[in-house]
Amino acid sequence: MTTATADRRAFILANTSRLRPPHVPELELHLASEVHDLWIRTEEELEAEGLPPPFWAFAWAGGQGLARFVLDHPDRFAGQHVVDFATGSGLVAIAAMKAGAAEALGLDIDPFAVEAARLNAEHNGVALTLERRDAIGEALDTDILLAGDVFYDPNFSLTLEPWFDRLAASGVEIYVGDPGRFYLPHARVIKQAVYEVPVTRILEDAEVKRTTVWRWRAD
Repeated sequence: MTTATADRRAFILANTSRLRPPHVPELELHLASEVHDLWIRTEEELEAEGLPPPFWAFAWAGGQGLARFVLDHPDRFAGQHVVDFATGSGLVAIAAMKAGAAEALGLDIDPFAVEAARLNAEHNGVALTLERRDAIGEALDTDILLAGDVFYDPNFSLTLEPWFDRLAASGVEIYVGDPGRFYLPHARVIKQAVYEVPVTRILEDAEVKRTTVWRWRAD
């Protein structure tokens, strides 16, 4: 373990608690219990490196809904090779392994997210492959791509849509967990399930978010 990795791990352990996401209580993750305090301290610590805020420290509604769907439908995921795009805490990738996936690769550009996902996988007794890289635009050698809460920004969404189209056309099944974000391209997806997911009011505009799991159209 490098010094930088050890420092990130120590920071995560010092600033989170082991908590069970309310919609996926089977799993326990290192999550922020004091939202504002962690957000401010993390931004200060990462400012010099220009890294993003600690999205990895929260169980977002889209991820919780997608993880619930995966756990409730193991027949779709057992034995499959899965990529969890923008894995964050690793919640969805861990759920895929619990559902019997042959392998789950978690991708994220934030090194703190990669380390948080590694810690969370260890704690939940599963093995994940984790990589810090921007895979957008790449062809992926996988059966399934999972993406929780990624359609939150107009420019990012415009980048994801053609990539998802190409992946789906190549035979990759894509499932998206989304709590009603404005930039989800509804014409490209098919509804699979709807959940009422408890969330943190400090981060969202409600205590419960109606969250939908969608499958990307292959046409």
